Amino acid sequence: MNRPHNFSAGPCILPLEVFEKASQSVIDLDLSGLSILEISHRSPAFVKIMERAQDLALSLTGLQNKGYKALFLQGGASLQFLMTTYNLLEKKAAYLDTGTWSSKAIKEAKLFGEIDVIASSQDKNYNYIPKNYKITEDYDYVHCTSNNTIFGTQIKHFPSTSSPLVCDMSSDIFSREIDFSAFDLIYAGAQKNMGPAGATLVLVKESILGKVTRQIPSMLNYQTMISKDSMFNTPPVFSVYVSMLNLEWLERNGGIKAIEEKNKVKAEMIYTEIDRNPLFNGFAEVEDRSMMNATFNLTDDKLKSKFNDLAQKHQLNGINGHRSVGGYRASMYNALPLESVEALVNAMKTLEKIA
Repeated sequence: MNRPHNFSAGPCILPLEVFEKASQSVIDLDLSGLSILEISHRSPAFVKIMERAQDLALSLTGLQNKGYKALFLQGGASLQFLMTTYNLLEKKAAYLDTGTWSSKAIKEAKLFGEIDVIASSQDKNYNYIPKNYKITEDYDYVHCTSNNTIFGTQIKHFPSTSSPLVCDMSSDIFSREIDFSAFDLIYAGAQKNMGPAGATLVLVKESILGKVTRQIPSMLNYQTMISKDSMFNTPPVFSVYVSMLNLEWLERNGGIKAIEEKNKVKAEMIYTEIDRNPLFNGFAEVEDRSMMNATFNLTDDKLKSKFNDLAQKHQLNGINGHRSVGGYRASMYNALPLESVEALVNAMKTLEKIA
């Protein structure tokens, strides 16, 4: 089957071999005669899947045996805006405001206590990452968003702080090598670079928990979820299973180090064309460009219909930009092949020839 080139921002592209294995398991999971959709989440078969997914998340990030737990929860990263605050905010927390999702996280946190926005790029519609800010106080935690899907920016140097560091890595987790142990809590919705919508991965250092005086509802308490191995209630079984398959695919293909090299090549290819082609302008500041989401605009909006026709002809799916930015967005997650970026670049070059 001739599949379209899938640049969707999320839910996003996953490896074809993962789809094939997952589709088989919808009918018959590992020759059990039962579907992954109908087995009990308490069954040995699914407990093994959950444990495997958790182990892979910790091993790929280098966090095994370092005091961290991996949780697969529900509610998306948006629920984590609330859950992190419920579990960690006692007096005051600090937030770095770099886009829509960080601003939403700030809104939720303010329901619980005092919040300092230590730096923001809102003044330029979030097209850059703030720098040269100082964290002068001791906070309950410092929160940042590693990659901004809508605006196409990515943090290259994370905040330096003695306070616990929390990061929303929804759209670039497992895509590049970083020191994951520098963070005390990481959360990421599965649907951006890990699996289908429905599950959210949380990597949390146990030593930071249990310090707030408020009573935490069971469903929002990390310690409860840890004690029940992510199965306090019925987990998102299929999403966890496909995330496990995808993490196994990543492990087989050299892990984060190997995939980062491929991601760099894809990003360099699209940004080179954006900068070379006089018909396009990049939205994000060059030094802060995301390796996952390239945002760009036409220099002449009158060419929009022509480029849209070319995109359709080249089978480019999901390249329309978010309404906050306009223009176009190419999301280049781990499973996107280089050939897809080549197809997009060819469409951009063709527009230059016919414009």
